[in-house]
Amino acid sequence: MSALGSFIWSIADQLRGPYRPNQYGNVILPLTILRRLDYILEPDRATVRELAAKYDNPNRLKIEVKKATGRPFYNTSNYSFTNLLADADGLADNLADYIDRFSPDVDVFQYFDFRKEILALDKAELLREVITSFKAVNLHPDVVSNADMGDAFEYILSRVSPIGGWVTSGAPSIAFMATRSTAGRPDAVTAQSTRAD
Repeated sequence: MSALGSFIWSIADQLRGPYRPNQYGNVILPLTILRRLDYILEPDRATVRELAAKYDNPNRLKIEVKKATGRPFYNTSNYSFTNLLADADGLADNLADYIDRFSPDVDVFQYFDFRKEILALDKAELLREVITSFKAVNLHPDVVSNADMGDAFEYILSRVSPIGGWVTSGAPSIAFMATRSTAGRPDAVTAQSTRAD
């Protein structure tokens, strides 16, 4: 059993009440991915923002970002886990801006329809609590290896799938992203999942 995966999954306890157990994955999976990506992208945020201001064409921007960072994907938002919680009243809007400003090939949050979950968490007055908990999870590649991240993700998927209502046909793509994207692979960060509603 992955101790890290178990720790991340424990955040689902905060969802009890407004969420049914078969809906926990709608929140835990995307935020686990987001937290890992947040650490991966952190060193080059300023560089990417400068390039985004210089190049309007997304295809050119992708080329320039890959030259500068070695990665084919990026995020141009001014927000990250570092400053999301600074604006309590704007947390939902700022988190939505964060996920919307990933490069087009990072489409996992669209497949999870995560904007819907942001609104639901905000309405239930759980958003700040959950984001605070994920901010405390250190998924930096220097701390959590690709192998350990993969084990954690597999544990989370094992908790999601048996509960019912989830079809994780894109799980291999997500797991591959979560464990291997530190080296600039793969070319796209995608998932194809059927949410639990």
